[in-house]
Amino acid sequence: MQTATKSTTLELHNLAPEPAEEWNRLLNFVGLNQQDKLAMSRTVEPLMARATELVVNTYNHLLSVPETAAILGWEKGANEKHLEERRRFFTIWLARTLGMDTSDEMAYYLFKAGKYHAAHGPRRIHTPPAYITTAIGMTGATFASYMQDANLPGDIVAPAMIGWNKYLSVQLHLMQHGYEIAKDYDDGAFAIPITLFGRVRPLVGHRDLIITVRRNSTVEDLLRKFFNYYPQVRAEALNIVWQSHDKLDSDWMEVFPAYIPRNGWRVLHNGLDLNYNGGFTASIRENDKIDIFPPGR
Repeated sequence: MQTATKSTTLELHNLAPEPAEEWNRLLNFVGLNQQDKLAMSRTVEPLMARATELVVNTYNHLLSVPETAAILGWEKGANEKHLEERRRFFTIWLARTLGMDTSDEMAYYLFKAGKYHAAHGPRRIHTPPAYITTAIGMTGATFASYMQDANLPGDIVAPAMIGWNKYLSVQLHLMQHGYEIAKDYDDGAFAIPITLFGRVRPLVGHRDLIITVRRNSTVEDLLRKFFNYYPQVRAEALNIVWQSHDKLDSDWMEVFPAYIPRNGWRVLHNGLDLNYNGGFTASIRENDKIDIFPPGR
């Protein structure tokens, strides 16, 4: 009897950066430091005093502009329950922003907000990126206006706005990061059902998923979408292995990460364990099915 041979093609490449990794990389890039935060903190009191006004005025403005009113489904006036939901979300975001939250959890919060803007929220409302970009700019402008109204001196306002601009620009990038990954998640020619088992379910929040893939995709392409959209699963399911290759135009080798399943994790393709049946290079076709099992099942 022939013995099954374990596949050597259980690798994932080109995963998008995790939200916390990207957050910290960009915070470092813009140079947000303790001096910036101290300058920002000197303006928090007058900004917080007008926080409710900012929230109310923001949604009044969205309601008054035909394009944004249509996006929200408010052509004939705001739905009060929906308006309350959005004001609450904006209030929480504003409180965390004025608290200058730079935690890793904030990165995931912004990443999730970006996915919501791509119509992946409970109400499935798609918000074009242009409105998110300009809304962040308008928030910074409003901060400056409120500081002026409070008669804060220029030597307080100027360094504070430097900090707020750095911080808000990185926030915008994280939301855009989530938006782009959500749009990629939906992009494709046909849908593949995925069933999750064991401790993957609480990490993702679902038992069953549908991921859309392009024609001529492989299991690796599908799993890349999965782990990009649910980066919180990576630490549980994947190990990093570092690989390298020579660059033709350089004397140095380029090092890059690949990801392999941790011991005991299994991916089944139409009921067959990919450890022994083609690995992640196996082709995905219409009517295929994927199951993901953590150890213990």
